[in-house]
Amino acid sequence: MTTTTAVAGTDSDGRSKAHLGLTLLALCAAGLVVSLQQTVVIPLLPRMIVQLDTDVSGVTWLFTASLLTGAVSTPLLSRFGDMYGKKPMVLTAMGLLIIGSVICALADTLGVYIAGRALQGTSAAMIPLAIGIIRDTFPRERLIGAIGVVSGTMGVGGTVGLLVTGLIADRTQDPHPVFWLTAALGVLAAILIQVSAQNNGVRHGGRPDYIGAILLAGLLICLLLGISQGPRWGWGSGSVIGLFVAAIALTVVWVFVELRVSQPLVRLPLLVGPQSLSANLASALLGFSMFGSFTLVSNFIQTPADKVGYGLSGSVLAVGLYGIPSAALMTFFSFRTGKIAGRIGPAYTLAIGAGFAGASMAWLAISHDHGYDMVIAQLLQGTGFGIGYAALGTLAVQHVSMSESGIASGINSLVRTAGGSIAGAVTASILSTHVITGTQVPTLNAYVASFAILSVGAFLTAAVALGHGLRHKGE
Repeated sequence: MTTTTAVAGTDSDGRSKAHLGLTLLALCAAGLVVSLQQTVVIPLLPRMIVQLDTDVSGVTWLFTASLLTGAVSTPLLSRFGDMYGKKPMVLTAMGLLIIGSVICALADTLGVYIAGRALQGTSAAMIPLAIGIIRDTFPRERLIGAIGVVSGTMGVGGTVGLLVTGLIADRTQDPHPVFWLTAALGVLAAILIQVSAQNNGVRHGGRPDYIGAILLAGLLICLLLGISQGPRWGWGSGSVIGLFVAAIALTVVWVFVELRVSQPLVRLPLLVGPQSLSANLASALLGFSMFGSFTLVSNFIQTPADKVGYGLSGSVLAVGLYGIPSAALMTFFSFRTGKIAGRIGPAYTLAIGAGFAGASMAWLAISHDHGYDMVIAQLLQGTGFGIGYAALGTLAVQHVSMSESGIASGINSLVRTAGGSIAGAVTASILSTHVITGTQVPTLNAYVASFAILSVGAFLTAAVALGHGLRHKGE
């Protein structure tokens, strides 16, 4: 009988624990930069409405454009990752983020800003690609924890982005330094990835589904334009109705194409199959609640109570300071959720997190007159999204084979980002429709309704996650 003894400092298959730790650090750094770029612009939106001479619906596209391109690029770059290796595609995603950041740093019109933000948004593919690298590199016993930590950076980076923007905006009215910072951080993250991450995993041949990507982009653009421009053009206008009809038609064509091509952009069984539907629905709903909350909370904090009768009269810096409790709890739970999910399963863990997130939005819908109301909401939100996002990464790949884990993670990220982009359009529509007479300032009831809708989205996430856990109990 022969026995083997593991060398100290290595995992069971001989991989250096130190190197795995450095790889995880690099992937987390990249994840933080990607999620940070999604939210750095949010506290600046009220200020940029004036600077760019636009309205709420127009300036919201600085946020929505990033999420929209993220939704389309995620499955495309994930497919490229399967073909050419995940590490090169992570570096490509970071390169696009850097280019987009530089464009925004030099921009002076809304159109150029939107173009730069759209390029930045393509980096959203980094998260599923990072999860794929973990699946290819890490030993099985460390998978859940590592995936949870990287997934959790989505929430942490988003909240940190609000604080960073606040610190910069407190010293200058110019938004450009924020984008120079994201460019610099993107360069540092890319260097870390290049030095530490491995390019393992089986590569597959084939060709990308460009037609599917174009159709997906088209249907999302039509849907989001219809939602966001409804208040301005009129919900019954030919333009808005035409956009919704076009979105439906493009969806039908997209499904037809995805079912016919040999290597589709999105494998529909992994999107709506019995093992994946509830996980993807939960991801879309949680993305809707989280990204929607970022814009609402930021705008509400900066609303001057002495002029309109509600709000917290805070500065851009105050937005970041209010977010510190949330960021701290998200960081804590991104490291702890892996152990929780290992005990009770990622579905039940997600349900717990979504319940806290729903409670945070419900609190603001009911009680919002004082600063401590916002602090309480941020504590609940940090707990909820910290647990929820960390659990989502594991849930997305729990019931798929290793060969399909990257695709499944990419699809899950796609629907989460799509949910967030829809939230931006929906809340912008509500805030644009219900304004104080003679101004472009939303009414208090518009905020209350928006917070309530986001709360419902989070509680629905919890219900879907519970159902998923019960259906797949013991698997």
